[in-house]
Amino acid sequence: MKRMLSSSLGALCVILMSITPAAWAQPYPSKPIKMIVPYSPGGLPDTMARIVAQRMSESLGQQVVIENKAGAGGILGTEAVAKSPPDGYTLLVADAAQLVINPALYPKLPYNTLKDLTPISLVGVSPLFVVVHESVPAKTLQELIALAKAKPGTLSYGSSGTGSQHHLTMEALKTPLHLDITHVPYKGTGQSVPAVVAGDVSIAVAALPSLVGHVKSGKIRILAANTKTRSSLAKDIPTITEITKIDVNYPGEIGILAPAGTPQPIVAKLAEAIAKAAKHPDTVERFNGLGIEALGTTPEEYLAIIKTEIPQYAAVVKAANVKLD
Repeated sequence: MKRMLSSSLGALCVILMSITPAAWAQPYPSKPIKMIVPYSPGGLPDTMARIVAQRMSESLGQQVVIENKAGAGGILGTEAVAKSPPDGYTLLVADAAQLVINPALYPKLPYNTLKDLTPISLVGVSPLFVVVHESVPAKTLQELIALAKAKPGTLSYGSSGTGSQHHLTMEALKTPLHLDITHVPYKGTGQSVPAVVAGDVSIAVAALPSLVGHVKSGKIRILAANTKTRSSLAKDIPTITEITKIDVNYPGEIGILAPAGTPQPIVAKLAEAIAKAAKHPDTVERFNGLGIEALGTTPEEYLAIIKTEIPQYAAVVKAANVKLD
């Protein structure tokens, strides 16, 4: 009996030793994936995430669930993902604020974008547009610049808050041209757009969906976009860069990232699922309605964008001496 038992154990050991580590591992994903949105429900990052999560679930064969973890302007949720296990089951839905603006504004962030996070895919971009109230005697951006130079200190612009892309877009235009235009920060475009429509401020920067109705009514005029090239959502609108030759490229961006150290095969599989989701005709249509151009980049492309934008935002924040209250 002992010899038989010993023989059986020996055979079992041989079999176990012959199985490769990959054979032991369960195929990814083998359980639901959690995507953390570092903001409250209902905002653009949350809406985009839910659209993409639905399509990702279909292609990955596992549910992709959204968890809203708001706090500290998005820093709390971003930190939570950065400190999560790098196993592909906890992802971050992030905008430019978390990845490239905050490093320029906060000297002691609890995470480092390049060291603690792995870019997977830039899902989409939301171009922002410079608009003026109907009373402003400027039909083009060139005329607005000339007006600001002729009457320094008489114009004002509303943004969605200090340090926002709306704010930094105007500062990137103002600073090199030495324009004296007063910044009026609001708590989101829900306040800044009505302010320019009412004439409380002369200028505002906002995404297309919040502007279209007021443009049609004649209350405001769109002068330029803040993207490097013309947006597919408004091909007839020139860009600030096109008009001024100043590099102003600060659109809203929303991407998906994982904790640093996530295995490359998992990152690649997620990127493929995200790209498929972003480029689905239904997603493109729904994104366009939100003022978003669907992308679905590769991890390498997204990393290159982040590496370019970190010093870009740092430069405009420093040049305009942007300080948080």
